[in-house]
Amino acid sequence: MAVAVRGSRGGGGGLGFGGFSFRSFFSYRIFVSAMFSLLFIATLSVLLTTNPSTPHHRDSTLPSNGIHRTFLALQSDPLKTRLDLIYKQASDHMTLVNAYAAYARKLKLDISKHLRLFNDLASDISDLQMKPTYRTSLFESNGPVDEDVLRQFEKEVKDKVKTARSMVAESKENYDTQLKIQKLKDTIFAVNELLMKAKKNGAFASLIAAKSVPKSLHCLAMRLVGERISNPEKYRDEGPKPEFEDPSLYHYAIFSDNVIAVSVVVRSVVKNAAEPWKHVFHVVTDRMNLAAMKVWFKMRPAEGGAYVEVKAVEDYTFLNSSYVPVLRQLESANLQKFYFQNQQENATKDTSNMKFRNPKYLSMLNHLRFYLPEMYPKLHKILFLDDDVVVQKDLTGLWKIDLDGKVNGAVETCFGSFHRYAQYLNFTHPLIRDKFNPKACAWAYGMNIFDLDAWRREKSTEQYHYWQNLNADRSLWKLGTLPPGLITFYSTTKSLDKSWHVLGLGYNPSISMDEINKAAVIHYNGNMKPWLDIAMNQYKNLWTKYVDNDMEFVQMCNFGL
Repeated sequence: MAVAVRGSRGGGGGLGFGGFSFRSFFSYRIFVSAMFSLLFIATLSVLLTTNPSTPHHRDSTLPSNGIHRTFLALQSDPLKTRLDLIYKQASDHMTLVNAYAAYARKLKLDISKHLRLFNDLASDISDLQMKPTYRTSLFESNGPVDEDVLRQFEKEVKDKVKTARSMVAESKENYDTQLKIQKLKDTIFAVNELLMKAKKNGAFASLIAAKSVPKSLHCLAMRLVGERISNPEKYRDEGPKPEFEDPSLYHYAIFSDNVIAVSVVVRSVVKNAAEPWKHVFHVVTDRMNLAAMKVWFKMRPAEGGAYVEVKAVEDYTFLNSSYVPVLRQLESANLQKFYFQNQQENATKDTSNMKFRNPKYLSMLNHLRFYLPEMYPKLHKILFLDDDVVVQKDLTGLWKIDLDGKVNGAVETCFGSFHRYAQYLNFTHPLIRDKFNPKACAWAYGMNIFDLDAWRREKSTEQYHYWQNLNADRSLWKLGTLPPGLITFYSTTKSLDKSWHVLGLGYNPSISMDEINKAAVIHYNGNMKPWLDIAMNQYKNLWTKYVDNDMEFVQMCNFGL
């Protein structure tokens, strides 16, 4: 009984164990399945009822609240997929239109028709999505898409896209050309800037080359001075000759500090003169070159019996600062600052006015031409010659020209609107504007026949002093001797035939040899003087053939002629 009970317990215990295991396993499976089911239902519920937190990527120019759709919604609503494609197409073309508008601005077409059209089109595409009908029905609605509204939206987008494509196709080639043109313009501008800089530097270098004393000229002057020091008794000063004041002879005035240049002028005159013994040359130089000039004409006297008088500016004692405005102005602090202060840093900035900063323009040697009647009181007529001229014919015919009571006989240089008074004088100043005609024809210095009796009668030197004093601040004209000459002899100049005096051999390479050969006097005015290395080769031999190459010092100083 007991065994049966134990067996029963044992059997019941075994069955009970098996039953317990089965029920536990079954309960565990139900529990897990229930949990997964609840989790799936909760997830599905969240997905179906909640908007995604991150919207699809849109162009920054479009509405910020965009179209919010989930993957499942797109799968379930094909109209929304279609809307998204239309929306993207509109955005892409708006970006393209904006890109071409940016090109238009870069090409400086801000006021062009194309820029306005592109801007308007981009604005239309953007505004299209902001229309209340589309915004409410398509972009802000959480419900199904209205197909009729979508079709209308698609039609308008397609119209805008078609217009955009047409405009881009039409403008693409034109814009590429415009871009090339703009780049070409930028290149031309940059090259032009470099060219202007090179011209300024070239003008500055040319000015230095023209105004500096060449080594050969310096050598010649030193050799001549050395000769005088070595043989003082041989070069003693002689008294003035009566021919120097004889009004029946042909008198010339040459003012220069260049020994070789003066010798060429004198030699060319006497070689072409019919009666050279009737010609008298009055050479005036500065004190530094006086000895060299005297030794030259002592060693190499003028041919044919012509007379040469050599004096220094300082020998004319009446030329002092109390009488001469130029000397008085040169002593002023302002003018000294204008000429002599350090201007190296600004040297190439103003090439048009650069040459006027050369102190020679206020040199007394340069202004002696205004004192001829006082320097030669016994003469009636005198021919003024610059030191950069060459005489090719007998000049005695100039003394026979009737000047009609005028003071100055000169060749006029104007042609068209060039070389008129307006180019030399400041006609914004009332004194100049009231007294002179801006269209009056200018004339040239370099070969001028002066009637000294008419000069004294017209009181031309006093006129010169009057205007020079008024120009102490350089407000009437810049500097130089031509502007005051034009003023002083404004109504007292007689025009001569152009064959008497041909100018430009120092700067103009296109003067015809026909014109040069017919000229009585040729003038190397300009920077390219014939004794410099920068001289123009086609004209240089016209000057070098009158250089006295037999003179020993010319050979020693290696002029390279």
